[in-house]
Amino acid sequence: MPILTDRSGSKGTPGLPEMADIGRLCLGRTQCEVSRIGLGTAALGNLYAPVPDLEASRVIEAAWDAGIRFFDTAPYYGFGLSERRVGDALRPHPRPDFSLSTKVGRLLEPAPASLGVVERHGFHSPMAFEPVFNYGYDGIMRSFEDSLQRLGLARIDLILVHDIGQLTHGQEHSRQMEILRHSGFKALEELRAAGVVKAIGFGVNEWQVCDEALDWGDFDCFLLAGRYTLLEQEPLRRFLPRCARAGASLVIGGVFNSGILAIGGRSLTHGGYYDYQPAQQRVLDRVARIEEICDAWSVALPAAAIQFPLAHPQVASVLCGARSVSELSQFLDLYQSSIPDGLWSDLKSAGLIDAHAPVPTALEGRPS
Repeated sequence: MPILTDRSGSKGTPGLPEMADIGRLCLGRTQCEVSRIGLGTAALGNLYAPVPDLEASRVIEAAWDAGIRFFDTAPYYGFGLSERRVGDALRPHPRPDFSLSTKVGRLLEPAPASLGVVERHGFHSPMAFEPVFNYGYDGIMRSFEDSLQRLGLARIDLILVHDIGQLTHGQEHSRQMEILRHSGFKALEELRAAGVVKAIGFGVNEWQVCDEALDWGDFDCFLLAGRYTLLEQEPLRRFLPRCARAGASLVIGGVFNSGILAIGGRSLTHGGYYDYQPAQQRVLDRVARIEEICDAWSVALPAAAIQFPLAHPQVASVLCGARSVSELSQFLDLYQSSIPDGLWSDLKSAGLIDAHAPVPTALEGRPS
């Protein structure tokens, strides 16, 4: 997202806005408590561009100072780099005071030919490993143990099956899903039953695979990136009610749909990104219409994008992906900004958000 302004802040981190209590919710029926804003750390695995070690540490510490107590990482993010940075930064803090999620489904195998910081899979990482998919029992158990070692922590609260689905695996999806269902899921159940983790779920970019998993598995949470946002609400009618019946919460990532909801669409004829690809004209046009209504109410488009999904009762947390303290500060400012109720009414009247979508209320500038 673009850098706007830097604010003088509180709680020891220059540049942070004055923060009200972010608030916390438990995932599903578990005792795994997450803050309403979490920190996603793909960027701290050097996604798309390098982030210096010191800046990565400052981002995590600034998130802590702001009241964020939920941190999401994955072995895939920088091939272990994100987990190492997250563990190093969080280790000094009391372990009961925060919740941590990481992911399973990929193992990191040594890649001796990977020398220096070379872009691979979008990550500019010095870590000499190559990710290999493994959704089987042994693979998930090994992935979990490896993550504990990289993090240098004795506990992980939430583990998420990473990137299972058609988008990643194409024609291989059915085979990979069967491996997970009949093998890997047993590992997840054992870890949860033993109290080693508090909650289990998926971390994916498509709601359909989560819906499929509810046919055969008892899951506590789904981290869904880019699929329940100000721009699209396809899961609203079927999947979200099903989550409510199953007692499963959602964590929403990708609230800006790969950037287009952070920068807007009216001035763009090209260059805006949606779903990791250059946005098509129909997307630019829809975003431009949303932006026009936001402007009429003097509301920043990205503020509406952050606050919208938090209004749904199944959404426990929204992830902020920040590569600098300035980006984190901007996100938190937008999260706290006041949005008149009339904005949501106008968006519904224009058919730009689903008429049945829960919307925030104007209470102290934050979703209720």
